[in-house]
Amino acid sequence: MQHILDAIMAASEDPRSTAAEDFANLALPESYRAVTVHEDEVDMFEGVATRDKDPRKSLHVEDVALPELGPGEAYVAVMASAINYNTVWTSIFEPVSTFGFLKRYGRLSELTKRHDLPYHVVGSDLAGVVLKTGPGVTKWQPGTEVVAHCLSVELEDAEGHDDSMMDPQQRIWGFETNFGGLAHIALVKSNQLMPKPAHLTWEEAASPGLVNSTAYRQLVSKNGGNMKQGDNVLVWGASGGLGGFATQYALNGGAVPICVVSNNEKADIARSMGAELIINRSEEGYKFWKDEHTQDPQEWKRLGAKIRELTGGEDIDIVFEHPGRETFGASVYVTRKGGTITTCASTTGYMHEYDNRYLWMNLKRIVSSHFANYRESWEANRLVAKGMIHPTLSRTYSMDEVGQASLDVHHNLHQGKVGVLCLAPEEGLGVRDHELRAQHLDAINRFRGV
Repeated sequence: MQHILDAIMAASEDPRSTAAEDFANLALPESYRAVTVHEDEVDMFEGVATRDKDPRKSLHVEDVALPELGPGEAYVAVMASAINYNTVWTSIFEPVSTFGFLKRYGRLSELTKRHDLPYHVVGSDLAGVVLKTGPGVTKWQPGTEVVAHCLSVELEDAEGHDDSMMDPQQRIWGFETNFGGLAHIALVKSNQLMPKPAHLTWEEAASPGLVNSTAYRQLVSKNGGNMKQGDNVLVWGASGGLGGFATQYALNGGAVPICVVSNNEKADIARSMGAELIINRSEEGYKFWKDEHTQDPQEWKRLGAKIRELTGGEDIDIVFEHPGRETFGASVYVTRKGGTITTCASTTGYMHEYDNRYLWMNLKRIVSSHFANYRESWEANRLVAKGMIHPTLSRTYSMDEVGQASLDVHHNLHQGKVGVLCLAPEEGLGVRDHELRAQHLDAINRFRGV
């Protein structure tokens, strides 16, 4: 891989020094370094509580064979990637082992058989450089600096052509497919590629991908919350990986975020983004559940009263939901009549409970949202490239430290997004537009060190 890295570094110093044909002619290795989980270890945590499952034991950094390049695909030299909750879920084999996904995908065609392996290369984010493209690719040339969104679809069915997330073969790359981004080389469909924001480093550019596109669809898109100016938006975990982008989108779109955080340090981050209405859960002491089986509606009412105190008597138009079981009953309750609860995850539990009277009698809507389609992903990346939405990167690990990085995310010890250097030898590389970067440096570094 060293000659590939040398070519990338040379091009970064002088973009004219390495032409597309030079990158296309680079010799590709037969194997590459990657972060994997192993099929023969899926039972290693049997009987262990979820919180006690340790990704450091299940994630391996090893050499794997370079897969065959198919039509409409691209090899990307990965300079940096990032940790998402789906990598944590993969590493602890919850709620199911991802090898079931790979086997189902492998049965689809001769080409997809490549994905059904006894190891799974994980990771759903990347920033890097196109090395080679397969037959039929016209938009992307070798040597192009790119980021990738994680939507993998076949688009052979009619359902996917209005909203590609509705494709029957919709999958999340690096989670439900193999050859993900936590590696020195990634295999992607070429329509996953988008231009790398020129003012960001490799690790900064890699970090927004999954969560930024997810937040855009969930809150802004007509397929999600369809947010408008003046909407009151309740953002759970407002300074986290998803919530940090939701807060930015609310502010950027003229809405009013009501930011729920867990401590003063996170409250300060929300304020630094421009949010004014903050609910600090550690100060308020909300306990939405009396015990494991019983919720406390009085606590829902207390949250509603706090929201009206902050908004001048108004209720919530859109709830940006992702904690799930712990908060969902409260989210349904505090939403205004005719309002919307959008949900994209359930990090505190999948089995939600809420009082349906507050939903049906007040004509509220629950809208499910999962990642983003091609157009939504492109629009979300465009806003980052324009300096209107900023990364939430707080810390960067080496690829050899990916087990620890995943453990930190598993235990919620991180803030914003956690990056991973793959081929990049150090942080701070890859910036092309220094003028734009200088205009937004404080915002880019807002989450650093938190």
